[in-house]
Amino acid sequence: MPRESTGLPHEMADRFTGPFTRFLKIEAAAGGALLLATLAALILSNSAWSTPFLAFWQTPVGLHFGAWEVARPLQGWINDGLMTLFFFVVALELKRELVLGELRHLRMAALSIAGALGGMLVPLAIYLVLIAGHPGIRGWGTVMATDTAFVIGCLALLGSRIPPTLRLFLLSLAIFDDVGAILVVAFGYGHALNWLPLAMGVFGLSAVAGAAWIGIKSVPIYFLVGGAIWFCFDTSGLHPTFTGVILGLMTPTGAWVNDARLRAILGRVLAYETGERWSGDTAERRDLRRAGTAVMEALSPVERLEMMLHPWVGFAIMPIFALANAGVTISGLDLWRPVSAAIFAALVFGKPIGVFVFTWLAVRLGLATRTAGLSWPLLAAGSLLTGIGFTMSLFIAGQAYAPAMLTAAKIGILAASVVSASAGILMLSVLAYRKSAA
Repeated sequence: MPRESTGLPHEMADRFTGPFTRFLKIEAAAGGALLLATLAALILSNSAWSTPFLAFWQTPVGLHFGAWEVARPLQGWINDGLMTLFFFVVALELKRELVLGELRHLRMAALSIAGALGGMLVPLAIYLVLIAGHPGIRGWGTVMATDTAFVIGCLALLGSRIPPTLRLFLLSLAIFDDVGAILVVAFGYGHALNWLPLAMGVFGLSAVAGAAWIGIKSVPIYFLVGGAIWFCFDTSGLHPTFTGVILGLMTPTGAWVNDARLRAILGRVLAYETGERWSGDTAERRDLRRAGTAVMEALSPVERLEMMLHPWVGFAIMPIFALANAGVTISGLDLWRPVSAAIFAALVFGKPIGVFVFTWLAVRLGLATRTAGLSWPLLAAGSLLTGIGFTMSLFIAGQAYAPAMLTAAKIGILAASVVSASAGILMLSVLAYRKSAA
């Protein structure tokens, strides 16, 4: 007679809610780390250490082999290199949600897609209208993104008073938003294409697909090939961070070891009698090592890579990015230059209007469905948070603006992010209070 498990019963839903909950916890804490790094950058750039602090990020770093040279400022390696891992994790999360999570239901995914589309097109229109006749038209992509970490961090401040449906909607919207933004960077802010390295990059992607098809599971091998693809895309004229999006979407979602095989392998190990049986080149030790591999491979590559990289992205890469990019000298600056005002208006007003109107239209037209608990007032209040463009907006601004205009753009981004966060938290708090008082 089989013995009962001493653990809690495992439901099918746990395969979807577990990774999502873990992602939210890391993202919320990462928002706090990102905020601290941003404040540190602003304080240092307006202190007596301003000059050496800002100059540090422009330090040239590179490799030289005779006439061959690969070099760029330290800030460039952060924005083009480290941020590739950020987009890789974003793409992993998007694929997991589309294949394994709630977004595998087309009409539920359509709600987030509609919101992301509106949150890109309406701010873009507002920016273009306000910047018309002024320099800075090339910065149109700056107002099209939402910062995932800060949005989830703001929701974390409200705790359980905010339903999970709103968290899922805003998280998935921000992920679609980020993917759309990197496509804008790759094709809107790239250089003239060099077809030979581009073809080599495509060949590298084919090699990755072939390696996955024949069953190669070595993560270091994929990272080495991914690095080569990154250099090919960087040389080709496409923005190299596009590599992270493609490789993330190519990552398999199926586990190598199914539940039945895992149980059989573990059962073989547990069948041994207790005692010191794991030393030496014995069958018992080989079975134990096989069981360790099976436990690891019972998770899909998407889940394993996300678990491995997400903390590094949230607590290292994004704070470093903020330190390198959020520094701006405020003293003596005209806070309402046309670029600053256009970015501010597009993010603070355009983002929530676009998100709300497009989701409302998608539901009314029958293209999308709104989950229970996600009321229209709640969605409207949550959409205010989408004006927090911070990380992606700073990233695109660095590609789009000349140095003379970049400071004004950063001021608009920072001011819009503060106002959007404050307005969203205030409105959600009011709704939560009214619900508890009812």
